[in-house]
Order: sequence, then structure tokens, then C-alpha cells
Amino acid sequence: MGGATILKMQGICKSFPGVRVLDQVNLDLREGEVHALLGENGAGKSTLIKILGGIYNADEGKIFLGGEEVKISSVLDAQNRDIRIIHQEIVLVPFRSIAENIFLGRELQNRAGFLDKKQMYEKTEEIIQEFGLDLLPDMLVSELSIGMQQLVEIVKAVSTDAKIIVMDEPTSSLSEHEVEFLFRTIRLLKEKKVGIIYISHKIPELYEIADRVTVLRDGHTIRTCPIHEVTSEQLINMMVGRELTKYYIKTENPIGDISLEARGLSCGRLFENVSFYARYGEIVGFSGLIGAGRTEVMKTVFGILKKSGGSIYLDGKEMDIRKPEDAIGAGIAYIPEDRKSEGLILINSVAFNMTLAAIKDIIRGIRVNKSKRKEIVEHYVDAFSIKVTSEEQLVGNLSGGNQQKVVLGKWLARKPKVIILDEPTRGIDVGSKSEIYRIINQLAGEGVSIILVSSELPEVINMCDRIYIMGEGRIKGEIGQAEFSQEKIMEYAAGRKTDETE
Repeated sequence: MGGATILKMQGICKSFPGVRVLDQVNLDLREGEVHALLGENGAGKSTLIKILGGIYNADEGKIFLGGEEVKISSVLDAQNRDIRIIHQEIVLVPFRSIAENIFLGRELQNRAGFLDKKQMYEKTEEIIQEFGLDLLPDMLVSELSIGMQQLVEIVKAVSTDAKIIVMDEPTSSLSEHEVEFLFRTIRLLKEKKVGIIYISHKIPELYEIADRVTVLRDGHTIRTCPIHEVTSEQLINMMVGRELTKYYIKTENPIGDISLEARGLSCGRLFENVSFYARYGEIVGFSGLIGAGRTEVMKTVFGILKKSGGSIYLDGKEMDIRKPEDAIGAGIAYIPEDRKSEGLILINSVAFNMTLAAIKDIIRGIRVNKSKRKEIVEHYVDAFSIKVTSEEQLVGNLSGGNQQKVVLGKWLARKPKVIILDEPTRGIDVGSKSEIYRIINQLAGEGVSIILVSSELPEVINMCDRIYIMGEGRIKGEIGQAEFSQEKIMEYAAGRKTDETE
């Protein structure tokens, strides 16, 4: 279970105006160890890691590296001490190549002192081949899926020969195959005596990869122990401070007529001949490997992408959806995979974001109907148990789970007929996930059509009435509840099984 202690964070305290974020937190890491760090959003995990990474300075406490007390004064200082942080939010430069991103800040030069792109590309090619990635060094990061960008982040950190690597929700955007690649990489790092702090809300994967676990709650260390000494239920209870009697919340709701239907929908090379339908009161899942085309299909239905063929019907009537406004007007809502860049305006308030989609309902002439605005915001803050200091709090300062609830409230204020949820629980803690599931189930019970796009197989299996499985831009299969199993979904997704071969 690892060797000598390479990191010790002892009695760490950190406060922001009016809030004690960390209070006497302890964490240690051994060489060749994967130490899982768990806690709900707001528990203090990110603050602790930012102190280790030189982004914040601790108010109290000590940090030891290899037994020597150190002061980590900056991000550069942390990097010089062989500490690398792989943040949950992608920090790559989108319009630069993979090679340029991997060598960003440590660019190679030729003898004349000029940038040596050739050598950088050659070394990037070696790294890519070593890790078995199907990528080219000159590909722009903006051309990659979020999952592939996450892998590039991991490769970048690993390529620097770091001794301590922090992985913050590394599998949140990865497919099953990509997760296998990540775990294989982690095992190689352990053999090289690299210590890894692994932050994840996906508790089952910890039993496959972690050696020890530390649980934080409300800025305090609750417990540190070997991972196999505690059950997943005990970990959840330690994280939330209460027993979650029901995690996935799904009741048998009345299923109505077909609401939304796509027939032979195509969008250039992204996907082709996709047909599916959803009924009122039904939760329809879309599963498949990353890059299968699920998000692209939903963006086309919502009018973000332009269809190249096929038809979209709502209540049996063909719709001409050319832009999002057309979809919104028809009663379709889309909650995107990347809530921070596509779902919210982070520098604006909770109230502003939550009433953005319903702006026409609260504008009278040139004035905002403040009472109507307040009524909408207070209703969804209360209904969804959103933790805010006030409705004017910046939405960028909320936890991931609370941000997602704001996005939900924004669209529900429009009273949509169909809600498309793309990876709605990505990067969200277990308590918030349970709340999101409750909201989804409640909406279905009220007769709303739900389309749930998710890479988490337990999520679609436990929450959906039917599941479509996509692969290579096509629908590979459709299964009902009686057929639900992870094995069957993966058979379709990997192309080992199709509806036509049954």
C-alpha cells in the first residue's frame, strides 16, 4: 500500500470572508499510492488541493514534502517541487495543437534558440503512442471531445515526470474504454512510485484503483483509512452526514403519447439516419461511448447544429427547427453537458441566470417585473433546495450541484414539454446527484418528456424507461427495462451487437 510518506498536510486551516472553509484538515500521501479524497461539493477538497498547488496560501498548518517542511508560494513553486494538478475544468488552450499544449510553458528550442516544433511534435507522438491514444500531435484541442481533452490533460501531467499528481474527477467525461486507459496509466505510475491524490464522486471506481481514502465534510477531516475497510454506504454516510435511504429515485409514472420524434435525422459526418421517439411522462436514456454522436444529435434537435437530413416532430407535427429559439418556442429545453460554458453566465447572479430563458415573461415594455422575477427565483431555490446566500450571489461561486439546479430552474421556468439532459450529474457529489434524480423523476411524474444522455451506465439503468445506444453516429440498439444490463449496453455500444443481428 505504498512506501515512504512523500506528502504530509497537517492542521491546514483556510478562511474566506465570513466562511471557515478548512478547519484542522490532515492529509498524507505515500509513494506509489492512490489516496482517494472524498467529500460533497463545498466540503473543502478543492481548497485543500489549491493550497497544495500554490493557488492559495493556508492560514494555518504545515506542509511536508519528503519529511521537510516547505512553503508553497505559487503554482510555479508547486510545479518546481514536482507537484501537478489535473483540474476538473479543462485548462488547455483550445486553438493550439496537442503538442503545443503538452509543452506549454516548457517549449523546446533548437540550437539557434528558436522554437523547435518538429522535436515537440516528435516527442508528443512518442508519448501518444506510449499511452495508446488514437490522436495526432497536430490536432487542435478544440477539435477534441471533452473526454479526449481530459486525456490530453492527464498525458500532459504524466509527461513531466511529476512525483505527486492530483486528479480531480478524472473520469467525469471519459467512456468505459477511456477509463480503462486511465486506470492502466495509474497502475504504471504506481510502479514508478508516483503518489496520486484521486478526487472522485464515483465511489465504485475507488474500490478498483484506490489504496486509502480520506473523507472531508464541512471543512473537517472525518476519517482516513484503507479503502477496503469501509463500504460504499459508509463512505456516503460520512460524506453527507446522514443516511441516503434512496439514491436513485424512480417511480412508475404514467406514460402518455409520443411527444418528440426524430426520423432519419442526419448532421453531416457527425451522425446519420438517427430515429428515436420519447413519450410524455417517460425518461428515455441515450447511452454509448464518448464520440458516439449523442450530444450532437441533441444539439441538432435543439437547433444548435444544422441538420443535413431527416425530420423532427413534436406532437405529431413536423417542426422547422433552425435555431435554439425555434426549439424553445416549441417547448423543448436543452441542459448542456458543459454547464459552465454553455449553460450559465458565471459572472452574473443566480437570479439573472435562472430567469434568462423566461426573460420575455418578466419584461414589461422596457422594465423588469421584479416581483415576477423574485417569485420565479424563490420558487426554484426552495423547490430544488439550492444553497445560496442570496438570489444576487454570483452563480460562478456555487458548487457544481447547485449550479446544475440553477440551470434546471432556468429551463423549467419556461414550462417545457421536453427536457434534454446531457450528462446532468457530471462532477456532482452524491447528495446533489440524489436531488437531481428526485427532480427528474418528479418532472416525469408531471408528464414532462425527459431525454437523459449519460455515460454512467448505472444512471441510465436505474432512471430510464427505455434506452437507445449509439455508436459511430448511429443508433445501434434500443432496449426496454426488462433487458437492462451493463453488459448488453456495452455490447451494442462497442458494435458487438446490433438490433439487426438479433
